Amino acid sequence: MNDQALPLGQPAPSRGAVKRSGRLTRLVASRGFQKWAARFPLTRRFVRSEGEAMFDLVAGFCHSQILQAFVRLKLPQILLDQEMTAEALAAEVDVPQDRMPVLLAGATSIGLVKRRKSGRYALTTRGAALAGVPGLAGMIDHHDVLYLDLADPVAFFKGEVETELADFWPYVFGASGATDPRTTATYSQLMADSQVLVADDTLTVASLSGCARILDVGGGTGAFLAAVGAAHPDLQMTLFDLPAVAPAAAERFESAGLSERTEIITGSFRDDPLPRGSDVISLVRVLYDHADDTVIALLRSAFDALPAGGRIVVSEPMTGGDTPQRAGDAYFALYCMAMRTGRARSQAQIAALLAQAGFAQIQTPKAPRPFITSVVTGVRES
Repeated sequence: MNDQALPLGQPAPSRGAVKRSGRLTRLVASRGFQKWAARFPLTRRFVRSEGEAMFDLVAGFCHSQILQAFVRLKLPQILLDQEMTAEALAAEVDVPQDRMPVLLAGATSIGLVKRRKSGRYALTTRGAALAGVPGLAGMIDHHDVLYLDLADPVAFFKGEVETELADFWPYVFGASGATDPRTTATYSQLMADSQVLVADDTLTVASLSGCARILDVGGGTGAFLAAVGAAHPDLQMTLFDLPAVAPAAAERFESAGLSERTEIITGSFRDDPLPRGSDVISLVRVLYDHADDTVIALLRSAFDALPAGGRIVVSEPMTGGDTPQRAGDAYFALYCMAMRTGRARSQAQIAALLAQAGFAQIQTPKAPRPFITSVVTGVRES
């Protein structure tokens, strides 16, 4: 399926329409028109809005650095406990007294904090999310690696950068061999923390009714299955992933009281056949780590492991396809490119891969929060 193709039945734009569009963009780009539009009452508000939006794009990196400093200094946790003045915060986190007000003013401008009349600073609801949303602070904290990879964006898009993000996640490249325990722990913890929201949205749009056993492939330390087990108390569950994560998964299932309902099978989907016996297979944030040939091989392996009527659930951040979205196309697509192993795909592209692997009745439900995850499902009919 080609996301770039025109929708069926929609004619290509006429040559005249293209010319008119070109004349309009050239007019808007001209300095004379911009000066006139900035003064004319009917266009003045539009010009200001577009100008502010453009400046936000220019200043975006500074905004992200304010955000990262705010998180790394643990200001969300500090302000969640009590409101404080700039002077008290500066002393608390060892930032010079003349610099903390600049950080707090910047944080105020992007909606993270607000200044009370008393002079104390308090979290906004957006700032409170940094302290309360699982995995969010951890994701922001490791972004310095991505920023380094994007330091020369032209070289990045030309493919001339030996990106460091791939080295941050060597787990993605692993087969059944051992990986560094500390690296695996870092990866697994970050994935597990953020998996809570992914599980919520996945289970909202992908029904597991009538399912007796679910196999979660590449499920790490079992955060997704723990959420599934809490939502479906009669469901049996199998986790399939590399040996390095099995102990942490077993500990999670034990803590959640799920040990009797769960089975952990270690292996690599690159090298080993998937376990049989489940009527649903879930692939949560797995496909975007891998190239198309690896993905189609995995989907065919899933097809072979399912019985007739068995279902597959793919859940991960996706691009917007014909309608690009900021989360999928201006963030996850670049992140995957820096990873050097896979790529972010649209629902339509994943649906096409599922069909190629033999699945039918493919559905692409609307995602509640596309910046968290989107879902594609399919059925093995025979």
